[in-house]
Amino acid sequence: MKKVSIILGKTVQKVSRLRGNGGSALPGLVVERTNPNFIKEVLGKLPYGVVVISGTNGKTTTTKIVTELLESQGLRVFTNKTGSNFVRGVISAILKNIRITGKFNYDIAVLELDEAHAVKFSEVAPIDYALLLNVQRDQLDRFGEIDHTAAYLQKVAAATKKTVVLNREDPRIGKITAKNVAYFGLSNELLKQFPSDDNLLSHDKVKASTKPALVKLETLSSEATYIIEKEKFTTPLKVKGIYNAYNAAGALAIVKTILPKSDNKALIDSLAKIESAFGRGEVFTINGAEVELLLVKNPSAFQLSLTSFVDNKHDYMIAINDAIADGRDVSWLWNVDFKKLPTVKVASGTRATDMALRLKYDDIKTEACIEDLKQALKTFTSNSEKPKRIFATYTAMLEIRKIISGKSLV
Repeated sequence: MKKVSIILGKTVQKVSRLRGNGGSALPGLVVERTNPNFIKEVLGKLPYGVVVISGTNGKTTTTKIVTELLESQGLRVFTNKTGSNFVRGVISAILKNIRITGKFNYDIAVLELDEAHAVKFSEVAPIDYALLLNVQRDQLDRFGEIDHTAAYLQKVAAATKKTVVLNREDPRIGKITAKNVAYFGLSNELLKQFPSDDNLLSHDKVKASTKPALVKLETLSSEATYIIEKEKFTTPLKVKGIYNAYNAAGALAIVKTILPKSDNKALIDSLAKIESAFGRGEVFTINGAEVELLLVKNPSAFQLSLTSFVDNKHDYMIAINDAIADGRDVSWLWNVDFKKLPTVKVASGTRATDMALRLKYDDIKTEACIEDLKQALKTFTSNSEKPKRIFATYTAMLEIRKIISGKSLV
């Protein structure tokens, strides 16, 4: 039955590509309907099992870090690189990498799954390890109240057979229980730089966790210092943003859980070489100027990006869309403190005027408000005196990348 499903799925995948659509979901749907046990049959035989990475923010880059760290240790890692973080997307990714004979030449699977689909995945496939990052508010349009989202992740933890690695500083993630739990965390000095949604809403003081951390981000300046099993390591990072430096602590923790005998110094050396994922800190050259594209999805993520990427050496554009993938409700912008921003050259996207209004309340001048992203990008890059940064929601980021890659701007 598995071989028939593979042939059928690969055929649908090829036809989908020929017809001009990516075909990420349709082949998965066909296989799912013809063989409900397909994922279990393929992934259940992997020597090191299946790792699921979930949470509101940071899944894509963290999955990339975990994958590359494991590869640096000699493992053959299967992952859903396209970011198709739902069950059918995982099936489609398997189809691209499995042979007609059924041979699947990997040691371990590292999968990015959003909270609800991680639960669905746990019902059809084994989860050996889970890394749960955070619970924040950009999922409310899809999943309801924030505690409901945390409940999804509790189900994922309960379904995990070996070890669950948790962010001890997240007030909801830290409460999750499982058979075997390990934590990653922050030093007391860094806690105030990583506010949760609760802190942003209530302005409560951030409280330190007393749970022992397998990996801790100790200090962060031009370099990051991690404590791994009481050993201290300082390293430069190519992944950008303080949130990625912290999620890297989670990545190190899950790798140490999977490979407890791995050399800590070798892992840190590998971490130093890893770059951010697609759309997360990518840098393009347009009209002779560097343009950095930064994804923002909710108040906490935006606040951390402002902390990481605001100075007087760059020009700034903010692109806010309200498509389903972004979240229809953009009132979360009012929970972000924009006071550190200099003048914003362009506000853009479907909610450009909302963004400009929000900036006005923090006494930040917006020089241009242009909903059309193509025109906004042209205006923003017409002056190349300074390097530039764009903060963009998910669909705005995708559209900007498409404009950049398809035009003579680059």
